[in-house]
Amino acid sequence: MSARLARTADGWWAVTPAGLVQLGLPAATTAGLLADRAALSAAVEAAQAAAAATPRDAVPVESLDLLSPVTAPARVVAQAVNYRSHAIDSGFDPDTVPPAFFRKTSHSITGPAGDIIRPEGVGFLDYEVELGLVIGADLPVGTTVTEADLARYVAALVVANDVSARQVQLTKTQFYEAKSYPTFTPAGPWLTLVDAADLTRLSSLRLTLRVNGELRQDSTAADMIVGPARALTLLSRFQPMAPGDLLLTGTPGGTALKAPAKIAATIAGLLPPATRWKLFFSRQAANPRYLRDGDVITATIASPDGRLDLGTQRNTVVPKTSCPRPQRSDPEKGTRP
Repeated sequence: MSARLARTADGWWAVTPAGLVQLGLPAATTAGLLADRAALSAAVEAAQAAAAATPRDAVPVESLDLLSPVTAPARVVAQAVNYRSHAIDSGFDPDTVPPAFFRKTSHSITGPAGDIIRPEGVGFLDYEVELGLVIGADLPVGTTVTEADLARYVAALVVANDVSARQVQLTKTQFYEAKSYPTFTPAGPWLTLVDAADLTRLSSLRLTLRVNGELRQDSTAADMIVGPARALTLLSRFQPMAPGDLLLTGTPGGTALKAPAKIAATIAGLLPPATRWKLFFSRQAANPRYLRDGDVITATIASPDGRLDLGTQRNTVVPKTSCPRPQRSDPEKGTRP
């Protein structure tokens, strides 16, 4: 049975029907929190019992500033084009698109209510709601992960948003830079602890993203091309993972960026690269779906029956030159290769 945790500057909290109850665990990082999963489960059960016995002692969630439940430094790895609907939007055949991964800096992680800061000179900002898998055990190179032992390696789930600077991504063919600016990975609000039974129900999770209340993305995880067990197996061919690391499992269709029509793409392919990109982005400038300053993005992941509810994050896009609200995130204290 899943349990939801929150994180603030004062530590870790259990989410209960009465409100938040502090766990009293000394862990400063997600990795430290997940180091002893048995002790964590006992602490959560104790907090839930305390909330049931004296609900007035629980703290209203709206009274606290929530931080990302995924702490830096951590490896942040993402799957590219891993939903059939997104593959079609991107001009790929979902039956033949190869599995692919890319990295993001953990410095890009921000909290579930922090501002998304648009870097100076960066246009065509896009959104991508994603289901995040939080690793709970060492995943050495060469590991084979099966559906039966997935719960050994995946300790928790989070809502994430893979914010992308499309002009950087496309003109430089550079995913790492385009997706790694500070605040480009909102995560949370909850760290939803899961067990084997929960993980068998992942395909029922519905991912939705709205911009200023307008529905942009709406799909279930059943639309994934490569599921978590196989993804971790493929990733471990070259990349180890450790407790507290984060795997983003791809985004559904509905992003602002879509592949041009085949005829237009064929004609554009005959043009010099500089001319082709100039033409492409002049057309993209008229696309109203790209994020503008002041836009409010809400992203939610939950099962229809509510048994797996990862919560809703709400982030606002602001220019770097403005004075945004304090970012509810942590500065990166290092990197993890």
